[in-house]
Amino acid sequence: MNLGGGTWQRLTAVVLVMAVAAGCTGQGEGPDGGNDKDLLRNHDWTQMPGTTARNDILRVSASDRHIVEQDSSGGQPNPPLNLAGPHLRSDGDFAVTARMSGVGDDDGDSWLRLYGRVPVIYDEWRQERPSLRVGVTADGQVKVQIWDGEGDEPATSKVFDCGCSGTVTLAVSSIGDTFRVKADGRRLGTVQDPGVFAEGTVWFGLEADAGEDERREGWRLTQLIARAESGDSLRVIKAPQLRQEQSDDSLRARAADMGRPFDVGAALAENPLLTDSGYRALAGSQFSMLTPENAFKPQFLHPRRGVYDFRDADLLVRFARANDMKVHAHTLVWHEALPNWMRENDDPEEVRRTMLRHIATVAGHFKGKVAEWDVVNEPMSDDEESYTNGDFGLRSEQSPWFEAMGEEYIDEAFRAAHRADPKARLFLNEYGVEEEGERWDALYDLVKRLKERGVPIDGVGFQNHEYAPGDRIDPETFRSHVRDLAELGVQARVSEMDVPIGEDEEDGRETQADEMVGKLRVCLEEPNCTSFSTWGFTDRYGSTADTKIYPPRTADSLPWDAALRPKLAYERLLEAFDEA
Repeated sequence: MNLGGGTWQRLTAVVLVMAVAAGCTGQGEGPDGGNDKDLLRNHDWTQMPGTTARNDILRVSASDRHIVEQDSSGGQPNPPLNLAGPHLRSDGDFAVTARMSGVGDDDGDSWLRLYGRVPVIYDEWRQERPSLRVGVTADGQVKVQIWDGEGDEPATSKVFDCGCSGTVTLAVSSIGDTFRVKADGRRLGTVQDPGVFAEGTVWFGLEADAGEDERREGWRLTQLIARAESGDSLRVIKAPQLRQEQSDDSLRARAADMGRPFDVGAALAENPLLTDSGYRALAGSQFSMLTPENAFKPQFLHPRRGVYDFRDADLLVRFARANDMKVHAHTLVWHEALPNWMRENDDPEEVRRTMLRHIATVAGHFKGKVAEWDVVNEPMSDDEESYTNGDFGLRSEQSPWFEAMGEEYIDEAFRAAHRADPKARLFLNEYGVEEEGERWDALYDLVKRLKERGVPIDGVGFQNHEYAPGDRIDPETFRSHVRDLAELGVQARVSEMDVPIGEDEEDGRETQADEMVGKLRVCLEEPNCTSFSTWGFTDRYGSTADTKIYPPRTADSLPWDAALRPKLAYERLLEAFDEA
């Protein structure tokens, strides 16, 4: 990889020290004495999406979280889990017992989920990893589902007759290669274990299905006990400290030495941030800005009409504050990542009200907590006819906002965001506008019209996704566009850069480094370019992974590989700051 030996050794030592510190600080056995571990009392469940904690009782409400595909089809379930609360570490057999109230009685299904490994959320797709789900169905049966990490759907599903309703105590024991299931002390049966908890960790999720009644109040968890079996070890592990050790040999340290404010950032995901110490250490030490990869998108925090849950997004903001990072919030208005209910209404005025209410609520919630917003994401069309048919190159296909309001939706969105958070800088974010052509011309004309109409737009994000060799653009072309925006009084930023390279691509790592460094140098040299961010930073969780197979095959597109080792691109980015 042509890494200098000294730099490689320093970085490796820093990452190891930070990972060890993250693993030892703020984590450890809970206060529970004896063999039974009480997981509700004296533990934090306040950050669990879809729940309300009061007097050591959790009310679990139906959140109906789903992930739609980029063409707005599908609806993959995306149930929450308690990232910031307790989890278990076991070296053998164990049992988990849950007392659940308000279940059965034709009132929707109620679920406890135990994850051996937490899911990975890529761009608008969830990779299921090994987990067990047990619950009481609306008709009073007990159902067990097992995911083995090889597909979206359960590999095993088994139903036990129970006649359960009201208050039920469910118990699941992991004994050897078998799960034993009980209800109110009565043994229901067994299910084969494919090795769900082979890594010795257990994370918790709670779910409520609304069923036919969307007004269902949900169910209550009044007790959650874990117990080691056969003398094996079982520990309760608290959430890690968010604050990470800093290093003078990092991208953010180099950016801080610039003669003007400049941020270096990456898109981050909350699941690995709370569960992968190496990822957490690099994220907190290397970057001065984070972009939420998914947690701020409407289908994640506004899954049902009038129902918001900010807790996953709040975790990212807390991490940023703990590590003196800025938040570039992504995104308020987009034609993708919308919950299905946002597409159900054809009344233009109601669509407008939906957009404005969403902006006011979300931007208002984060007022003063984020530095910047992607207010409108990817408004430009992929349809060549839109550049000549009077739509000015704007996306009309699959955009409920354009269909209801035309170009004016962009004006309204920026004005609403400014009202909600007057001090935040407001950006329009787009792909494919780094190169010359009608797409860039149309975007430039759009920004010019917005400025002429007094719309409070501060900047444009150039995504710089270079998915194929044809996407690789001469840095001087990019520079000319940054300068064009400067003449309009508009800032620029590299917002989502990644450079996938093929296995058969000669000197691929050199090319990858050249592409990233070329765009960074432009930003460092042009005063109106304010930041440089990649879309993720490690191939371990990179969204360019091949998701047509299961489990996905990681790509080679980001500055760190899947083993969290720095690539040549990282080394060259450091050097670019030194040369600026």
